[in-house]
Amino acid sequence: MNAVVQAKAESRHLLSGNEAVARAAWEAGVRVAAAYPGTPATEILENIALYPDIYSEWSVNEKVAVEVAIGASLAGSRALAAMKHVGMNVASDAFMTQSLAGVVGGLVIVVADDVGLSSSQNEQDSRYWGRFGHLPILEPADSQEAYEMVKRALDLSEEYESPVIVRMTTRVCHVKAMVVVDGGRIERRAAGFQKNPQRWVMTPANAKPRLPLMHQRDQKLRALSETSDLNLAFPGADRRIGFITSGPAFMHVRETFPDAPVLKLGFSHPAPLDKIRAFAGQVDTLIVAEETEPLLETEIRAAGLAVRGKDLLPRFGELAPGVLRPAIKTLLGEAHEVASRSQADLFPRPPTMCASCPHLGPYFALSHIRNLNIVGDIGCYTLGAGHPWNALDTCTCMGASLSMAHGMDKGRGESDDKKSIVAVIGDSTFLHMGMQGLLNMIYNRGNVTVLLLDNRSVGMTGGQENPGTGQDLHGLPAPRVDFAKLAEALGVRPERIRMVDPYELPTMVKLVREETKMEEPSVIITNRPCSLTDRFERFRAFTVLDDQCTGCGNCIDLGCPAISVASRETVTAKSGKTKELVFAQIDANTCTGCHMCVETCAPEAIVQPEPQNRVIRIHAHA
Repeated sequence: MNAVVQAKAESRHLLSGNEAVARAAWEAGVRVAAAYPGTPATEILENIALYPDIYSEWSVNEKVAVEVAIGASLAGSRALAAMKHVGMNVASDAFMTQSLAGVVGGLVIVVADDVGLSSSQNEQDSRYWGRFGHLPILEPADSQEAYEMVKRALDLSEEYESPVIVRMTTRVCHVKAMVVVDGGRIERRAAGFQKNPQRWVMTPANAKPRLPLMHQRDQKLRALSETSDLNLAFPGADRRIGFITSGPAFMHVRETFPDAPVLKLGFSHPAPLDKIRAFAGQVDTLIVAEETEPLLETEIRAAGLAVRGKDLLPRFGELAPGVLRPAIKTLLGEAHEVASRSQADLFPRPPTMCASCPHLGPYFALSHIRNLNIVGDIGCYTLGAGHPWNALDTCTCMGASLSMAHGMDKGRGESDDKKSIVAVIGDSTFLHMGMQGLLNMIYNRGNVTVLLLDNRSVGMTGGQENPGTGQDLHGLPAPRVDFAKLAEALGVRPERIRMVDPYELPTMVKLVREETKMEEPSVIITNRPCSLTDRFERFRAFTVLDDQCTGCGNCIDLGCPAISVASRETVTAKSGKTKELVFAQIDANTCTGCHMCVETCAPEAIVQPEPQNRVIRIHAHA
């Protein structure tokens, strides 16, 4: 939980890009900030929450977050919305229209692209949204620029009455650097909402006159980018090549080719084509180094300039020195050393669920039931696709599980005729974008069993709050959604809404078997907190009695990382068939005493030893 503290006013701070954004928002007089957790952007709102002058909230999804920020802007307040790249897909309906209507108080949308896919289901270039929505884009390369550009973006937003996108990437978000800050907060009084239906009510008749104004704004912003000090040319002695770049790619380019001229675009859209044209005339070969899509490259080529880019450099991942050097050296016809990396013989460590994770029970149940098609969703529980469960067949995007499961039900092939369809979704994801899928399923008479895994947190991003936890962003008490009542309100019959403790494995398996046989929608709601949150209660660890363990391996199939293989033994039956016995052991330092493994063990070899009384001996000194 974040404690509310007063901001420090020292001039130098070691800040990540996310922390720098929060600091800038506070100093610049932002009054409202909203977000939905998503790596690598999560910490922006967690740090903004430290400033009591800013109203901040976890919104139920990114579209709502942007709409909250828009509402604050129309009231004359400065506002900020933050999200990761896939959140822009959710929020697009709101900001596309508001780009046309415009804003009053400065409105900044900070979007963090996960270049390199550290924690995302796809790699996406959010610069497209600036072009699609006719919005200016600023691209910081480090924490200092993140701090400065958020401030500049708010000023720019108010001057041109437009939302502004600040495009971050994972590297900028998470890497810490020294940031020189201005100091205190500048308070800005909100003028209040000024009624103007012709502008704010976006009917076709009102929207059409705004279209020429939006395009006029584009021209003004393009002229501004030509003179902006955010677009800087760095001279170089080696003019055989020159780079146009932005964001953290600029750092990589300067590190790799320090003698090459570089045009750094901090104000990257609208692109300053005249400045680019002048820079191109100073070098033999113009290279665009951009992560990830060839947006600038395409625009520059369309302007009639010869340019190299994605024909040399990859379209995915970071443009680190190890990527840039061989590509450009080959272009120049120069020899270059191939970095040799010795592949250490490391023990494989695939991602897995935590010890005592409440998702272990549902996936253990699903893995022991045949004839299921299991449609998954975004969250920790996506790991159910892996070993040892192998109990997840699809995962597309947030909230898709219910809608896709419904479609899978309606589009059954002959081979699926006898199979039951299961959708797996978490509590926060359900509230984010899953409720509509359940409503649609009920309305259209689908036949899907929904496993709603309520672990009372946004687990994947670090245990943030949501309307199902009973607390808000600041850790204060908040109304908690009753998922059973919500499911009933959406149309699920009360008889088909089942609550279960996921640690009770026999009950868990029994319920899944029962509900998947039903010819109507049903919802099974698990009810255990995430084992990494303060809501989780830890008990004494269990241990395996070696002399009673039969080597059946059932506890291993649970997938708990506290349980590991102690030894293996191959035995031959009287029939001549061989069988491998797997003997287990439990790490007492990792085990939290949840008792799920006990219920898998027929020989009762897993026990909870009695606590030992420690004897403290006091030795007298001579």
